[in-house]
Amino acid sequence: MGDPTVSFPRQEARTRRFSLGAPRSFTVSPDGERVVFLRSPAGDNPVTSLWVFDTTAGVEREVASAASILGGNKEELSDEERARRERSRELAGGIVGYACDEDVRHAAFTLGGRLWWAALGLGAEGPVELAAPPGVVDPRPSPTGQAVAFLSGPGLHVVPTSGGPSPGGRAELLDGATLLAEEEGEVTWGAAEFAAAEEMGRPRGFWWAPDGGSLLAARVDNSPVTKLWTSDPSTPEAKPQPHYFPLAGTADALVSLWHLQTSPGGGHRTQVMWDAERYPYLVDVHWSRWGLPLLLVEQRDHKACAVLSVDLDEGTTSQVAEASDAAWVASPAGVPAWLEDGQLLWAVAHTDTWRLKVGDELVTPPGLQVRGVTYAGSSVLFTASSDPEVVEAWSWSKEVGLNQLTDLGGVSSAIGDGRVKVVVSRSMAHHGVRALVHVDGSEPRALVDRSETPVVDPVVRFLKVGPRQLRVGVVLPAGHDGGKLPVIVAPYAGPGHQKTMAARSAWLEAQWLADQGFAVVVADGRGTPGRGPAFEREVYLDLANPPLEDQVEALQLTADEVPELDLGRVGIVGWSFGGYMSALAVLTRPDVFHAAVAGAPVTDWRWYDTYYTERYLGHPDRSPEAYERCSLIPLAAKLVRPLLLVHGLSDDNVFVVHTLELSSALLGAGRPHSVLPLSGVTHVASREDVAENLLLSQVDFLRSALAGPAGGTTP
Repeated sequence: MGDPTVSFPRQEARTRRFSLGAPRSFTVSPDGERVVFLRSPAGDNPVTSLWVFDTTAGVEREVASAASILGGNKEELSDEERARRERSRELAGGIVGYACDEDVRHAAFTLGGRLWWAALGLGAEGPVELAAPPGVVDPRPSPTGQAVAFLSGPGLHVVPTSGGPSPGGRAELLDGATLLAEEEGEVTWGAAEFAAAEEMGRPRGFWWAPDGGSLLAARVDNSPVTKLWTSDPSTPEAKPQPHYFPLAGTADALVSLWHLQTSPGGGHRTQVMWDAERYPYLVDVHWSRWGLPLLLVEQRDHKACAVLSVDLDEGTTSQVAEASDAAWVASPAGVPAWLEDGQLLWAVAHTDTWRLKVGDELVTPPGLQVRGVTYAGSSVLFTASSDPEVVEAWSWSKEVGLNQLTDLGGVSSAIGDGRVKVVVSRSMAHHGVRALVHVDGSEPRALVDRSETPVVDPVVRFLKVGPRQLRVGVVLPAGHDGGKLPVIVAPYAGPGHQKTMAARSAWLEAQWLADQGFAVVVADGRGTPGRGPAFEREVYLDLANPPLEDQVEALQLTADEVPELDLGRVGIVGWSFGGYMSALAVLTRPDVFHAAVAGAPVTDWRWYDTYYTERYLGHPDRSPEAYERCSLIPLAAKLVRPLLLVHGLSDDNVFVVHTLELSSALLGAGRPHSVLPLSGVTHVASREDVAENLLLSQVDFLRSALAGPAGGTTP
């Protein structure tokens, strides 16, 4: 439970946005006997442990924890592990990831850069350490459980285990690790390059064969990639940290895929060949026992992609599907994949809907937007929505057809196949994440949630406004008597992310902001997901005007429905793309927005990465006008309203150069503004003291800027 004497900013900071103590990262065993998951001991404890729920006994067991393994010793992280956690936005410590063998009888994980192996069955003893070099990252067992592959430094390694089929007992350490592939210089094996981990949704770089005798591994040559550096001025004795960051218009990493033998006497490697000149991006790899390996590859201009099957003997590929688009291609997470009957599961944009396709048959209807696939095998589990605010879990199988699994009115998904599923949901009806284990013939069992209850209770009014039916959420102070309120617009507004979701956890900060004496308006405009391919692509070659126009329209039309909004006192606050939108708003529409807080804003898209930026704006050499149109730097002289720029000095996603360039341009134009640098902070302000006081500082700035009638120079 939350402590009512603790302020919301402190509570949100110490609970890592209320994620601590909640079960997450679920795996269901094929026999339905075990559900594996992660959870920290309490809502304010960031040290995560590995847990198992035994469905037969109906009990939860802690399999491994940092306390039991490390005792009181501090967890040490390698640079590679820190980077991996930054890419995944991991806010906790301890055991923050794991991977299981095919039968989910064993799990591999890292702790303090060391490799651990744990049996998961009833009666199993504690985990054992496997012999490995220091700095282990991303360990993954073979499907048979007889070996674990992992990264250490630039190399890909494999170590045998006692694995085997036994459900319990204590694993025994066998021989030491074998180095499968490593090179000197700027080459890594088995790791995802920056663009894959940050933008493609591919956090990994190696994949086991179903029989456990070989691997597919990405070889990444970073030598052509621009190297940027971060440093923390508060520790001037520390060396700057290098980052391979492919700036828009510059060279990407050279990525190839290799088939590596791991069986005794192996060592043979074969390069998998495809037309990498045409399709340089390796977006995803799928390898299951139901078919040949599948690759999803994409053109650099994002206008075409192909699904390729791999002939492992020859190292050749054959095309099995393709897609093209005048703007950019995209697909929901989890596809392509083979189904158990050998048919290809794919997703296509059809009738302005993201639809699933099995073989040649479209199996989901128009209007049901597929969000992602969570399982593909004897059936398909996926998430989808007909209303963008609500995401439900669905299934499809050849025998049953389409079936809606949840009707909870929030954001739900299902994990597992067969007689046991875990339904994970967030909604407006309950706090946090609810994880229910459904076993055929039994009442659902809730996994214990130890997260804190927020000290605020969000009340959100959802609206659909204007010809585009823009989705808007409005939050007013608790118990407000109906008088006029200054307004805070709190957008993200960029591609790939929506904020108006029917989940209480999405509105906690908005409610606290409102309780400080504001009306908070959150709107999703063109470019955001859940509305279909055409709506998403309306920002092609212009990430500035359509999103900002929709924020203005949503604000003004919402004021027609909610008379408490005082449009003479409007602030805007956002982070990342939301920070870009906030700065853009106050620079170009001072008639609407009277103050702005821009956190980690992209100010010049030439300083952002290739994969994201060129998807939406094209190559800067071929569409320079798009980059000029979307840059904030030429707009500096237009500033007539209060602007606070906030940036982490160690940010390796939106580098601090963005804020520094805009600040310099503002200073050169004689435009007063404020800059708040955050020492030692990356793209996510996870430090408790920083996260708390950053929120308080923003409110103080906006309260002061919006205290009276809108000031500033008349635009």
